[in-house]
Amino acid sequence: TESQYPVNFLLFDYKGEFSDIQNNHWLSLFDVDRSCILDPLTQPLPFTPFKDFTGRSINEINLYSTEMSSALCSIDRVSASANMNNRLSEAIVEAYKSTNGAPISFELMLKCYQSRMKDANNDDSISSVLKQLVNAHIFESEDKVSLIDDCYIIKMDGYPKDGPIAKAIVYFLMSKLNNIYELLDKQAVNDEVVQIRHFSIIDEAHYMLDFDNKPLRNLIAVGRNKGMSVVLATQNMEHFKSKHFDFYANAQYPLIMKQQSINDGVLKDLYGTSPSELLELKQAIAGLGKGELIIKNNEAILMGIGKKFKKIKVRHLI
Repeated sequence: TESQYPVNFLLFDYKGEFSDIQNNHWLSLFDVDRSCILDPLTQPLPFTPFKDFTGRSINEINLYSTEMSSALCSIDRVSASANMNNRLSEAIVEAYKSTNGAPISFELMLKCYQSRMKDANNDDSISSVLKQLVNAHIFESEDKVSLIDDCYIIKMDGYPKDGPIAKAIVYFLMSKLNNIYELLDKQAVNDEVVQIRHFSIIDEAHYMLDFDNKPLRNLIAVGRNKGMSVVLATQNMEHFKSKHFDFYANAQYPLIMKQQSINDGVLKDLYGTSPSELLELKQAIAGLGKGELIIKNNEAILMGIGKKFKKIKVRHLI
């Protein structure tokens, strides 16, 4: 409402706060109404999460199948043997062959996987995860809306936050956004402004940071050049210290609010502080009040003088 060029968003509402009828007035702040709230418990999300390979090479499908196989194993921390991983990759390729490259489904993936099992009635860890995704029926088989042309709030409080269904919803929507942004031109830029197309906001982000989440990594590293901004929110800064990806090196605007715990290593990564500066920074974080943030003081960092951080108080961010 405050911009001549409104920016759409995708918000993962883990606690159901934005979906709560008691907080309905929040929606008017963003020029949306309750039609933007999508609840996969009551109706499948109106898009397919899978990539369209119509007219593309089999090598592209092979690469995608390997990535998808790793993702499905990571989502539920599946202990899969090399044979099981290969079986899943082959099943994904076979599924795409049967659709001539059109987007597949979890049902088709499961069918192709079971056809390669010695006993399809005796589930292994991969078929068990696939069955959970099939039974949850969280996605449509085709795109019925554009994920970036409108605002959407995904109601997530009906699922265990660290369970495979919640992880799959966020993972595959990030993957979907990744597929869309691959086809877009770079953001428009001039001397004064840059184009922002879309925000993706993940609360409780630590559930999506503790495995090798390639679509999220790609969006953070590449999406900014296409006008996509990813907001990752978690109450503990340690969650961004991932062995899979350097979130700090790719964070354009790290905002620190009051923390449950303060990690010296994280602050050194962000600010490169001396012992005395680190103590001052930790004291500033511990003393933060409601609406107060610590941000980088980029001018001081570049010039090598003054504090490397600033404390600001905000009512809202635009």
